[in-house]
Amino acid sequence: MLLKTFGWSFAITAAGLALAGVLWGWQGLAIVAILSVLEISLSFDNAVINAGILRKMNPFWQKMFLTLGILIAVFGMRLVFPVVIVAITAKLGPIEAVKVAIQDHDRYEALVTSAHPAIAAFGGMFLLMIFLDFIFEDRDIKWLAWLEKPLAKLGKLETLSIVVSLVVLLIAATTFATTVPVHGGEGTIDKATTVLLAGIGGLVTYLVVGGISGFFEDRLEEEEEEEEDEESESAKDAAPATAKQGGGSAVGLAGKAAFFLFLYLEVIDASFSFDGVIGAFAITNDIFVMALGLGIGAMYIRSLTVFLVRKGTLDDYVYLEHGAHYAIGALAVILLISIKYEIPEVVTGLIGVVLIAASFLSSVMRNRKEAEGNGSGPKPEVTAGV
Repeated sequence: MLLKTFGWSFAITAAGLALAGVLWGWQGLAIVAILSVLEISLSFDNAVINAGILRKMNPFWQKMFLTLGILIAVFGMRLVFPVVIVAITAKLGPIEAVKVAIQDHDRYEALVTSAHPAIAAFGGMFLLMIFLDFIFEDRDIKWLAWLEKPLAKLGKLETLSIVVSLVVLLIAATTFATTVPVHGGEGTIDKATTVLLAGIGGLVTYLVVGGISGFFEDRLEEEEEEEEDEESESAKDAAPATAKQGGGSAVGLAGKAAFFLFLYLEVIDASFSFDGVIGAFAITNDIFVMALGLGIGAMYIRSLTVFLVRKGTLDDYVYLEHGAHYAIGALAVILLISIKYEIPEVVTGLIGVVLIAASFLSSVMRNRKEAEGNGSGPKPEVTAGV
């Protein structure tokens, strides 16, 4: 199963490193390898979050995530997106922006770096909303119960996550964005308005895409429940026709729900890729080297997501999603702070790894306690932190 799931990742890694060696020599090969590791370390929590969503989809959409999704991730976010940012911020035409990216690496890096406050605000707000909606929801299983119980009570107030996000955005815009360093270290610039607009854009994107996908998902669940009720109450001779009619509606809604969940996944991936793209400039400013290295890493994250779904890892280790969402919250805060201050990529990566590792160990301890309970008496109710 491991080879089947990661086979394409292994093959693309071998082909990508060989291509890097031919085009840019040993130095280029080493840079591509480093960028791949960087992307994997920064986006491991992304795989856990994606798995939580992807397991709701059927095999067709899981394949779409690995095929069309990886094209969007590699060529869209790692190659096209930075060029689009350059074109917008520098007010260049598409062709001229591509020429700058290919021919003038230093100017390209400067333009992308100058757009970082807007990128960080958009991605930071999107990820912050994911974290807040998770932490404010009352869940049966709690990891850090001492924290999650009171927050779940506060979460009964509707739109609380939106209010908190807007307050955080306002603080970020009035503290970090008013003295953003100019590329090269000479002076500062006020980008408060840019950060506010970009942050609101990230918030609106989350509400629209997440809201639509959630709407169709809820409709699908309602249809399935109605179909089950009809089958149980109908006579045996009427049951097939009723099931067939209800099933047709459910299939249609499933397609819409899966489509918008797919869009939601892609926006999440885009938000996670921001820090990787910006961080890659510390290693290289060659757009093609960057796209190849980050693309290989993105492929492994895709494969890891599918692996977690097929192995049922999130069901076996129930706190993994909690750890990943805490990592998302940390990344959101780091992105907003990075508007003014440079945060080393190793810090960003380690925070996510530590939180997920801690949630994994907590899950293992929980499973052991449940196993002991099953063997020696009634199964205890185990909640971490209680």
